[in-house]
Amino acid sequence: MKIELVDINETRKNLRVEIPHDVVDAEIDRIARDYSRKAKIPGFRPGKAPPRVIKQRYKDQILHDVAHDLIPRAVDDALRERGVEAIDTPDIRDVMVDEGRPLTFTASFDTLPSFEPGEYSTIALRRTAVKIEEAAVDHALQRLRERAARFEPVEGRGVDHGDTVTMDLERAGGDKSENVSVELGAKANPPGFDEQLLGLEPGATKSFTIHYPADYPIGELANTDVSYTVMVKALKRRVLPELDDEFAKDLGDFETLDALRARVRADLEHEARHAAEREIRAELMKQLASRVPFELPASLIERELDRRVEDFARRLMEQNIDPREAGIDWDAFRESQRDAAREAVGGAIALDQIAHREHLEVGTEEIEREIGRYAERAGRTPAAVRARLEKEGGVSRIAAGLRREKSIDFLMARATISGET
Repeated sequence: MKIELVDINETRKNLRVEIPHDVVDAEIDRIARDYSRKAKIPGFRPGKAPPRVIKQRYKDQILHDVAHDLIPRAVDDALRERGVEAIDTPDIRDVMVDEGRPLTFTASFDTLPSFEPGEYSTIALRRTAVKIEEAAVDHALQRLRERAARFEPVEGRGVDHGDTVTMDLERAGGDKSENVSVELGAKANPPGFDEQLLGLEPGATKSFTIHYPADYPIGELANTDVSYTVMVKALKRRVLPELDDEFAKDLGDFETLDALRARVRADLEHEARHAAEREIRAELMKQLASRVPFELPASLIERELDRRVEDFARRLMEQNIDPREAGIDWDAFRESQRDAAREAVGGAIALDQIAHREHLEVGTEEIEREIGRYAERAGRTPAAVRARLEKEGGVSRIAAGLRREKSIDFLMARATISGET
């Protein structure tokens, strides 16, 4: 087998391969025999058609199968012979295959060269001080009050700001909904919709038109006029509980409001410490990415962008928001993540290089513990989770993630960190 490795740049390579014709012909003969056993050709009994007839009748299929069988093995052998590791499945092009001739093709792929990540002590990080103001505690308590609010019927007046209105709603074009609840002041309400309801009493019907501005986030409604007809059925008013000891007892194992306030403060401090940790890790990744001396492979950046888009869409669905109807310009969102994706990819490459340089390894027991945590969160057995991960190639991703965490811990112990802990 002839191999020629061509450097496109520091990370992109072309591998030109030529498989000898005798290997190709032997594979053609083998596959033709398989076809002969199954083929039904007029004038011949099953399995008795001459190889020449089989090769003529099924030439394209046989040559396709030959390439499909030989090329992956040839790529693996060529990469191993040259001591090169592809970071993804190579792109195969310029395939030439025929009986009596060598099979030739070009495989394009990205690889990651070794590099010197620099002195660890020159990494300078700052940890944000964790300080919770009383106003933040008050705001969190107010949110708890709002979640515990109850709704009481309103009688003897029309719709006012802050009311929740139960209504039948019809939009021009036949879209009709019954017993819809609309809270005046909610951010999701169409522009100007609330004002049209003010003063309406139960039993009242009103038709009106709403103009959606050109910058409205739902694209199909932007710069349009939509007519609505509403029939008010009932009014309710949200009533917040008093902020006292009884409120604290209703929320859980708290005897006093002071005890609840102390728990809220502790929770806020916990969240703030996690946020500070995320910030310092993000800065670490940014600095590590700047130490990678070559242009990052485009394939890795695109993969990270895919992951970020999918993660954002999944978070929308967890909030019962259909990503397809959220009015998001997904191309623009994807592009807005490009700089962050570069930092994430560059930082991960540097972490892998440091793990290799410092011989940071992940043991089987560590992988099994992580699989156990996955299983516990998913409510499944570790064996079932491991089986799924092995099928999807996920065990190696877990090992890579754990190895990178070890690299981060290694660097944090050697970096210069200022600020409060």
